[in-house]
Amino acid sequence: MYRLGLEYLTGNDSLGIYMNEEKGVELIRQAAERGNAPAQFRLALCFEEGQGISQDYGQAVYWYRQAAEQGNAWAQHNLAVCYAEGEGVSQDYGQAVYWYRQAAEQGDARAQHNLAVCYAEGQGVSQDYGQAIYWWRKAAEQGDAEAQYSLGICYEEGLGVNQDSKQAEYWKNLAIQNGYQP
Repeated sequence: MYRLGLEYLTGNDSLGIYMNEEKGVELIRQAAERGNAPAQFRLALCFEEGQGISQDYGQAVYWYRQAAEQGNAWAQHNLAVCYAEGEGVSQDYGQAVYWYRQAAEQGDARAQHNLAVCYAEGQGVSQDYGQAIYWWRKAAEQGDAEAQYSLGICYEEGLGVNQDSKQAEYWKNLAIQNGYQP
């Protein structure tokens, strides 16, 4: 149901499936209601973006949580973003940090970067540049350009690390090579 629903969301001429977002969402919903975590995540995206269904951040949060509680790192990250931005739930940086950490520990570079930002800015946790550096480095080593740039700034300004112009230049140049435009 989930895979067929995805085909209907975008259409697949080679399979003879014409785009029908409403039908795609209905199939994905059926799979989500049966506990399929990828379907729950995708249904949450549909609610968040209003794809094939009316936009509803509350429902997006509900389905992100269903998938997140099953260990889906993408859902954990997106649920954290909802808490950080107050979309569909009251803004709660403590919950954002909790869910970012769940995804970050699974290796999700976006979550690692966002968790680092929380530590650097003291959002939901005590400000701790050592932890920020730790998580930025994890994300940077996976090619996250924004984390690479942030790491470069930390080396440039001596935030959580010894000031090191060579390391600063290395990370900032790598970020720019990876498409980051400060």
